[in-house]
Amino acid sequence: MTVKFWGTRGTRMVTGNAFRRYGRKTICCAVRCGDRIVVLDAGSGIVPLGSELQKSETRSLDLFLTHAHYDHVEGIPFFQPFYEKSFRIRIWAGPLKGIETTRDIVDGLMKEPYFPIRQEKFRAHIRYRDLGDEAVVELGDGIVVRTIKLHHPGGALGYRIDFEGRSFALITDTTHAPGQRDTALLKFLNGVDAFAYDCSYRDSEFAQFASFGHSTWEEALRLKQACGADSVYGLHHMPDRSDKALDAIADWLAAEDGGAFIARDGMEIALDCGRR
Repeated sequence: MTVKFWGTRGTRMVTGNAFRRYGRKTICCAVRCGDRIVVLDAGSGIVPLGSELQKSETRSLDLFLTHAHYDHVEGIPFFQPFYEKSFRIRIWAGPLKGIETTRDIVDGLMKEPYFPIRQEKFRAHIRYRDLGDEAVVELGDGIVVRTIKLHHPGGALGYRIDFEGRSFALITDTTHAPGQRDTALLKFLNGVDAFAYDCSYRDSEFAQFASFGHSTWEEALRLKQACGADSVYGLHHMPDRSDKALDAIADWLAAEDGGAFIARDGMEIALDCGRR
């Protein structure tokens, strides 16, 4: 199992030299399980992933969406495999406020006056699948995907992927109650090798953003230690969090926990042989 982060920025994309090293694209990561690929979220990071897939032999994939806020779906209209009939793609999402089906997410993104073409222009073979808050999906080839309801305005799902004794989870766009552990989330993460977590804020910043539906770097460490994961990767970097600011967090992480890292665009981890 390998995981590659294609986008790690939260809220919106950023530009400029101050954001070169950790990344400018919004959330997307690809999990390879043997010859299969599972894509988690479709922020702007999914666009370069699409370019790589076009050059590869991969012609089928599953795309799981945590929710439908722009920074997690804005890459959908620009994902080139959707426009090639050689691709077979399943798109999965859970219950969201104002959305009845997974197909509604794509329909809502791709319509006038917000976007000039409809999804009917897609040429790929696409199937839409609806998920529950505590679903268990067997994708075949030994790949199992589990979901958990997260604490975010409008709804969101977290995902855990298990394959051949290895496991990875994406827990982004969720908040926490200071001083309390989320027992359901801890149970969900129990035994996971690595997980990516919403690290939008520091604990010292959290009070002013507590209702925004995001969490902190310190909470990521607390969860890691409580669930026994080997490693945690913080993402959903806020737009004003520059490379310099993230460098300071990296130094703090290194002093606190040798298994805590900052996810950055292009980072790849192999769960059977450690971090690369």
